[in-house]
Amino acid sequence: MKYINFPEDRQLDLILIGRVAVDFNPSPEEGFKPLSQVVKFERYIGGSTVNTAIGVNRHGLKVGMIAKISDDQLGDFVLDHLNNEENIDTSHIVRAQNGEKIGLTFTEMKSENESSILMYRNMIADLALSVDDIDYDYIKKAKAILVSGTALAESPSREAVLKSILLAKKAGCKVIFDVDYRNYNWKNEDEISIYYSIVAKQADIIMGSREEFDLTERLIVDKALEDEESAKLWFDQSAEILVIKHGKKGSNAYVKNGESYSIKPFPVKARKGFGGGDGYASAFLYALFTDHDMIECLEYASAEASMMIRSNSSSDLPNTKELEEFIKEAKEEHGEFVARGDL
Repeated sequence: MKYINFPEDRQLDLILIGRVAVDFNPSPEEGFKPLSQVVKFERYIGGSTVNTAIGVNRHGLKVGMIAKISDDQLGDFVLDHLNNEENIDTSHIVRAQNGEKIGLTFTEMKSENESSILMYRNMIADLALSVDDIDYDYIKKAKAILVSGTALAESPSREAVLKSILLAKKAGCKVIFDVDYRNYNWKNEDEISIYYSIVAKQADIIMGSREEFDLTERLIVDKALEDEESAKLWFDQSAEILVIKHGKKGSNAYVKNGESYSIKPFPVKARKGFGGGDGYASAFLYALFTDHDMIECLEYASAEASMMIRSNSSSDLPNTKELEEFIKEAKEEHGEFVARGDL
């Protein structure tokens, strides 16, 4: 079913704008322990935006990225990785010229229920993206752009994002806002709300956690909203679809026509407590672009999120066959409606 009308006859389905990083995760043989005791790590490409690009690409969408990476060996590593993926256009991933470095993330996995990340983001390459890196001729090749809230944390990246949205609107592209809150680089909650709300008012699709919607809305409402109230608020702006996530409880989707849907997580044995959001976004957008029913979009999203939290990597995303096999096996074990139902 078609819930949103993407423009036809574009070379790319989606252009993603935001963070590219490098992740160092403890090798599985390390088991669960404090980061200070870990000796062996596995290196992966990382960052929610690039992980989502990889994810939707593995589901068959044609993808481009606009990003800035370091002009060094780690920049080489991430670019080589992306160039080895089919149908990801890297022509607008540019190198930083003033010594900015790619972000590094070290993962701590203490137990199935306790994990955290240690990040190095001083003089960071992804936030050096500038308005000069945003090209209208490239934007108008896409059916939609996806912008990450992380890219709004500092100038000049935030101006680059705002320019990309203006150009997308001019070109008739849909705007997808993945709120993607990370507390690093932001100075205060007012700043977060100002820039998140500016983008949310222009977005056709908004995806985020309840906490992220609360941060976005805090300067424009008198009290914290319920999910249905958030849907009404943003439908009165530009939004056509809202997805609001509630962690282990599941997630809700709202459509401007008044329909609403809920999904619960698929049960898995977790390796880490993060990375699920990238899988969620990848599967949801794939299903939406290919006109699945909304409950199927959510089911795909929830299933892929569960697959990712059991994985040691956040970038080892499944293809559609692998995702559907996971869903089939989960339903055989737990029942047809293992994830469907009210939160």
